[in-house]
Amino acid sequence: MRDVVIAGVGSTEFGRFPHVPIEALGVKAAAHAILDAEIDRQRVGALYVGNFLSGTLNGKEVLAGLVGEQLGLGNIPCTKVEGACASGGIAFRHAWMAIASGMCDIALAVGVETMSHAATSQVTGALNCAMDNENDGPTGLTFPGLFGLAWRAYEHLYGVTRGQLSAVVRKNKAYGLRNPLAHMGASLSDEQIADSALICDPLRLFDCCSPSDGAAAIVLAAKSALPSRRGHHIDVLATVQTRGSATVMGHPNLTSFDATVSAACLAYERAKVRPNDIDVVELHDCFSIAEVIDSEDLGIVPRGRGAVWAAEGRTTLGGNVAINPSGGLLAKGHPVGASGIGQIYEVVQQLRGKHPNQVRDARLGMTHSLGGTGVACTVSILRRSET
Repeated sequence: MRDVVIAGVGSTEFGRFPHVPIEALGVKAAAHAILDAEIDRQRVGALYVGNFLSGTLNGKEVLAGLVGEQLGLGNIPCTKVEGACASGGIAFRHAWMAIASGMCDIALAVGVETMSHAATSQVTGALNCAMDNENDGPTGLTFPGLFGLAWRAYEHLYGVTRGQLSAVVRKNKAYGLRNPLAHMGASLSDEQIADSALICDPLRLFDCCSPSDGAAAIVLAAKSALPSRRGHHIDVLATVQTRGSATVMGHPNLTSFDATVSAACLAYERAKVRPNDIDVVELHDCFSIAEVIDSEDLGIVPRGRGAVWAAEGRTTLGGNVAINPSGGLLAKGHPVGASGIGQIYEVVQQLRGKHPNQVRDARLGMTHSLGGTGVACTVSILRRSET
């Protein structure tokens, strides 16, 4: 397997763009990534587009072909991949595999989603396609319901307070204010969070990420295929995809998702690093309680201490480990297919030393996406290149 680097990154803002065609957002992010990589786009040997809902909400299942054509790429393989919220991370892994295996020297991974043009009921129904609707559908459960149950399970097992979960929200929302790509940054008090609209007990409005529109893109290359650009190229040490249960009843409890645990263990092994080596993490905080559970599943926070660490400031800049300094999904927004690639964009900027919420001397970064009820997970570990 060949060594692979991230040569270029690009991203649109995450927000509401109801009149912009979905492929146009993908093309914009990809064009920025190609420019950042300083390559001729005709050198791109494969395109992978992470997307979840383009057929359901946009009527465009052949999205990868549309993006490839409008980018002016050659007659190369253009493939759309889907794994609910992990779609972008899966596209990144496919592009990495194409290069590491020697199938091509340069590949492009794009994540894109648009939802603001559709009615709330349509978006809710579309997002629920990430569930096993034959088995879990009759319960009437939606994802806020699932993570409301996760909160209660965590509370029963470890104990957690409203204030501890509010610390996660305050942190991420504040980071979002300083990230120009973020959709929903805010300066919030504990009282504002606790008094916000009840979505699904005990989840309040500010505990939940916002459906958004947006796109992000990554140019990956064989390390030997491009001239070295010290401080710009980022080494891909590991990128892993795992499967978990597609049903709620398939999980022994909701305080841990085995797909994340497995993916993290494999990623550490392949990257030859340990959890406490990681400087910055962008993880899947679709809800405040999800950040707590994910941080523990990834092994970067001790089991049962995720909420406590957040309240003590140990997951902020200058703490033990920086979690979601982009603002995470809670502040940056969640254009489902784009989120995983957007996380990689943010970590690359950290490792280049160019992030608006910079982690001091960041050398190793991790990204994590979890799709559906934990059915699909991706974890990647990136390193600032020394050459």
